[in-house]
Amino acid sequence: MKLLTKLTLFITLSKLAIVLLFILLLPLLVSKVASQYTDYYLQEQKKMVINQIKKNGIDYYFQGDKTYGSYTMLKEEYISLEPADNPSLRDTIETSRRLVEEDTLVYRVLGHVFEWRNKKYILEIGKTTAAINQYNGPLQRFALYLLIGLIAFTILIDLVFTRLLLRPLGLIIKSKLVNRKFPFKDHPPPVKTSTADFKYLDNSLMELMGKINEAFEKEREFTSNASHELMTPISILQNKIENLMLSHELDEALQEKISGMMKTLNRLKKIVHSLLYISRIENDQFSKADRVDIKALIDEVMEELGHRMEEKGLTFKLNISRVTLRQLNHDLLFQLIYNLVNNAIRYNKEGGEISITDHLIRGKSYSLYIKDTGIGIPENEIGSIFDRFKKTARNEGEGYGLGLSIVKSIAQYHGIRIEVKSDFSKGTVFSLIFPGSMQLLI
Repeated sequence: MKLLTKLTLFITLSKLAIVLLFILLLPLLVSKVASQYTDYYLQEQKKMVINQIKKNGIDYYFQGDKTYGSYTMLKEEYISLEPADNPSLRDTIETSRRLVEEDTLVYRVLGHVFEWRNKKYILEIGKTTAAINQYNGPLQRFALYLLIGLIAFTILIDLVFTRLLLRPLGLIIKSKLVNRKFPFKDHPPPVKTSTADFKYLDNSLMELMGKINEAFEKEREFTSNASHELMTPISILQNKIENLMLSHELDEALQEKISGMMKTLNRLKKIVHSLLYISRIENDQFSKADRVDIKALIDEVMEELGHRMEEKGLTFKLNISRVTLRQLNHDLLFQLIYNLVNNAIRYNKEGGEISITDHLIRGKSYSLYIKDTGIGIPENEIGSIFDRFKKTARNEGEGYGLGLSIVKSIAQYHGIRIEVKSDFSKGTVFSLIFPGSMQLLI
């Protein structure tokens, strides 16, 4: 998952978590706010009543009665004033029930004890809880809508900022990593960014690419020198041994020893040649500008290997489409198929069969299948058959494990995927899957 996607998910989920938490706490918060506001309102009402009493006197309210009471038409608020029978009463704010004209209602009541002309009175101011809570629903909805709007706005701002912040990282990946092929022939300019971390990453990648190119050039130079320095003395030794073998002065025992030396030298020559061949492939010393007719290429391979199939009594079957592929190296692809068919012959049974078929998905992929009826490959060795100098039950005593290493190098160089399926003692199928971009015509 990309970094931008992860940050987007984190931002969105964190905001949604905040909304969910707010939704759960909203009723309690609104109720708390309404309660505190009501208490404040009752305190203000109390101050106004006390000021009126100081101004008009308490008898103005009693008018000869022992108590005073008043309430609004809908009984949402009430006020009462009476002498305090219990001198130890204290100021209170509580929710309690009151009987008003035979109706029992729940009020939020403020009780205040005060002294007037050496006598204590108790003042009660109440407001019904129904009146207090009537705005809770609308307030909750308003707060929720406001929060959702703010969250959506902040998510948008966060996403825009995150995208702008990570844009240099995307440019670094695109210019320095994506579709970059070794050796690096171009030198992209530094990415412009004000973020120190991205600058450091970009400069480090450019420095690393420079060191890789430098190491590549040194390896290419070594390959060229090794080709001359190794193959020349081997050829000289080979010529000298051949001259010795032509000498009539050597007895038969010495001739056999020299013949063994010749075989060893030939094997050494093949090993050096194969290693240098792999090195040249991996160092991008072959062009990929050829158009290859697959059927014609296989015919070329079979012209060279046909006599070996006849010697072993093998049957060959070819059933493929007339497909031409592009962006390939003809000689390398020839070597790839040659090695696979050669192995199919070498490890086949007497009187066995080799078949080559294909499968085409236009514009997507082209697959070539090379199947034999040979000894097969043990399941635990399939994963290592392409390793260099890897001895397996299949090639024990028959080479040095470089043929399939060359196949792997050529396939990777062209972007060809190789799949291997084998039934031990029954046969093996090598599948070559070519990218759809290589298809040219049918």
